[in-house]
Amino acid sequence: MKRIVCICFCGLFAQWTIAQTAPKWIEKAKKAVFSIVAYDKDNKIKSTGNGFYISEDGMALSDYTLFEGAERAVIITADGKELPVESINGVHSVYDVVKFRTPMMKKQQTLTASLQPAKVGETVYLLPYSTQKSTVCPTGKIVSVDSIGNNSFYYTLDLKTNDKAVSCPIMNEVGEVIGMIQKSVSSDEKESYAIGVSFGTSLNISAFSANDRALQSIGIKKALPDTEEQALVYLYMVASNLDVAAYEMTLNDFLQQYPESSEGYIRRSALYMNGGDAGKYALAVEDMEKAIVVASDKSEARYSVAKNIYSYLVALNGKEPYEAWSYDKALEIIRQAIAESSQPLYVQLEGDILFAQQKYEEAYQSYEKVNQSEIASPETFYSAAKIKQHMEGVDYNEVIALMDSAIARFSKPYTSSSSPYFYERAEMKVIAGKYKEAVMDYNMFYDVVKGAVTAAFYLQREQAEIQCRMYQQAIDDINKAVELEPGNADYWLEKGAVHMRFNQLSEAVQALNKAISLNDKLGAAYRMLGYCQVKEDKNSACANFAKAKELGDEYVDKLIEKYCK
Repeated sequence: MKRIVCICFCGLFAQWTIAQTAPKWIEKAKKAVFSIVAYDKDNKIKSTGNGFYISEDGMALSDYTLFEGAERAVIITADGKELPVESINGVHSVYDVVKFRTPMMKKQQTLTASLQPAKVGETVYLLPYSTQKSTVCPTGKIVSVDSIGNNSFYYTLDLKTNDKAVSCPIMNEVGEVIGMIQKSVSSDEKESYAIGVSFGTSLNISAFSANDRALQSIGIKKALPDTEEQALVYLYMVASNLDVAAYEMTLNDFLQQYPESSEGYIRRSALYMNGGDAGKYALAVEDMEKAIVVASDKSEARYSVAKNIYSYLVALNGKEPYEAWSYDKALEIIRQAIAESSQPLYVQLEGDILFAQQKYEEAYQSYEKVNQSEIASPETFYSAAKIKQHMEGVDYNEVIALMDSAIARFSKPYTSSSSPYFYERAEMKVIAGKYKEAVMDYNMFYDVVKGAVTAAFYLQREQAEIQCRMYQQAIDDINKAVELEPGNADYWLEKGAVHMRFNQLSEAVQALNKAISLNDKLGAAYRMLGYCQVKEDKNSACANFAKAKELGDEYVDKLIEKYCK
């Protein structure tokens, strides 16, 4: 590697047109410049280039193009030491700059950034990567200085360079770095260009960097934002983009950087709870306990822990839970939080836990408190209504009244977010026997979703319409249901039943025969078909009654007794 670099440097040196005895600072400064080797996902060399240190904590700059598509990268210092690139700390694809970090070395040489931009006519020095002692370095002049905002500058240099010089630093006469050489459009150009070093040093990772395509194109680990608040937002943004292992590593980095973050432990415990094994569950318990210990707001931490346990248990769907977690445990923790700070949100979680335990009276009492608080919403009134439904001796008028309160919290004109509430209230009104009011809610639901409904919806509304003698509407709805799902035998069966009710026997026979052709195990279809035939073709009718009985139909015996004995 050293020999190759030396040969490359000699070739480069021969192509530079201006060289002179180097300033005194050159020998020391060049130790801050290094070579970079980037590898792809198959661990093959993707690209090579240069970079240089800008701070003693291992922060460095190079060109973004070198890192694009890389899964890992290493640097080779002027002393021949190889170090991994630990993290990407900022990128800008337009100006082709990347900021990154390597492990710190003892007595690590860095370049000091100039506090002032260079001036036109000023002499500058190109500091190349080299493993050899050298007493010369290429020099040139500043031709123009362009501001690119935020105290950042772009320089045009009277200095011919080639690709071997890309990402090497440009120094002023006192040995301060002022910029970084960028790739030229053509090898024939007599001038070169440099991005001001202040632009590179200002790069960082923000909360919204998770959506930065340039950053995402690099497979190397990304640094976290510099503040806990921004870092937490960043964690939220990347959670859906990273696989489990990468997200766990990011959480570990976060807690290493912010070891007193209660929210960090809460999030990692939630990840461990989804791990599916006892080892991860034990780690989750440790993180939950740690979250409460370090929290400045103990009640908020307890709320988060209780919510994680509750969510975990709900997701199990009746499977055996980890021994440390139960609804009783979640209830104990949330009640500790309520004792410390009776926040309505905490009381709502208490109600959810009690509902999961089927303690409906207590759950409803919790939701009554919530619905008298500032967080009362359509969702909280809906939850109260669902709890009320499960209470012994429930008066459905009270359930419907809670749904009225939920819907009253929506503003007109109604949007799609309100549509589930109209549908639920319609279902509750059907149970209460208020069929005409139920149809009105079904109609409102239909209007709110602009007619984007399923065949099942038409079946539901048709059955309510039948009950309040809206016969033509019922026929129209069941016809729409079979139109949307012509292969559903149950819908054809219902269509046959509707036509029978209105004594439209010809239409009923057609529908029932269709139902049987789709599913010849429908006993009810044979029973109804026989009823339609009994006056005109008693033998066929009785044969269909017999088939219905064979298939276990519960209602055909009376018809057999009446017509076939």
